[in-house]
Parts: sequence; structure tokens; C-alpha cells
Amino acid sequence: MQEVIKGIFKESIALKETFLEKCLEQTLLLAKQTIETIKEGKKLLFFGNGGSAADAQHLAAEFVNRFQRERRPLPAIALTTDTSILTSIANDYDYSLIFVKQIEALGQSGDMAWGISTSGMSPNVYLGLKKAKQRGLKTVALTGGDGGKIANIVDISIIVPSFKTPRIQEIHITIGHIVCELVERALFI
Repeated sequence: MQEVIKGIFKESIALKETFLEKCLEQTLLLAKQTIETIKEGKKLLFFGNGGSAADAQHLAAEFVNRFQRERRPLPAIALTTDTSILTSIANDYDYSLIFVKQIEALGQSGDMAWGISTSGMSPNVYLGLKKAKQRGLKTVALTGGDGGKIANIVDISIIVPSFKTPRIQEIHITIGHIVCELVERALFI
């Protein structure tokens, strides 16, 4: 079991080093755009499925509450948390529209929509990002592998160079934490 543990850590470390080499500029762009969005008084919308839904909730909480500094709450919403909204849309329309309808209701031009999908192929994330773009939101995709179809429709695409879901998710939350830290440093020093 020790070898399995060591192997997982080594794989995670190696992927983070590769990511840093390949995706530093895109991560910096994401941080700058997030800072600009908040400075403009706009909000962040996060969404994804499964573990990516959990990441969406986690990141929204970091912005609304605090990350590391005592500061005012920042406007962020996870579109993954209201079971009545999610199930009514899925039941009355289709599961693929659970984020589309919420973006139509809550998204305004200049807001920023973060779609999270390890495969880059989630139909509801794809449609949500497409709707966000149509409504004038800044669009972000956190994906993995080759980015899938989602990577091609957004303003900022960050593709983790791996096809292993757990490793991709580890980097997605690291990216979110990096952006939180840079937002706090830029706005609250």
C-alpha cells in the first residue's frame, strides 16, 4: 500500500509540474479576468457535474466567505446546489438544460461563467457555456485530456494534460485556489 500511495503522489506532482510548464499563461489570464470581473461589480457562476459540481460549490464558497484574508464577501454562485431547481429543470425539460436555464435567470453581461468538466464533453456544461457566451458572459472551461468540445467554445480554456479524472480534479481545485489567492492579493492588500 505504501507503494500505491507513493505512486499517486509522484504522479500528481509530475502532472502539476507539467501543467505549470504548459498552462501558466492561461492560469494568469484567468486570474486577471476574474479580478477584472469582480472590480466591475459582476459575479462568478460555477458549474459542473459530480466531483466538478463539488469543486463549483467549493470555489463559490471561497469567494463568498473568504479564502485566506478577512475581507468583504465576493459575488459567486454555484449552479449545482439547489436541488429543487436542478430536478425541476431535469424533469420538466431535460438534464442537459440545468445550467442553461440558471444562466438565463442569473447571468448578466460581464459576469464570468466557469464550466468545469474533466472530459470536456459534458452536454449540460457545454450548453451552459454556450448560453453564457450568447448572453455576453466571459466564459471559462476547466477541462482535461484534449479539452473536448467545451474547450473550443470559451474565452479561456485551461486543459489539464491528463486523462485521469482524479489527477485532473486535483489540478482544477488548485487552479481555483490560485485564482482565489490572486484575487485577494489584488483587491484586499
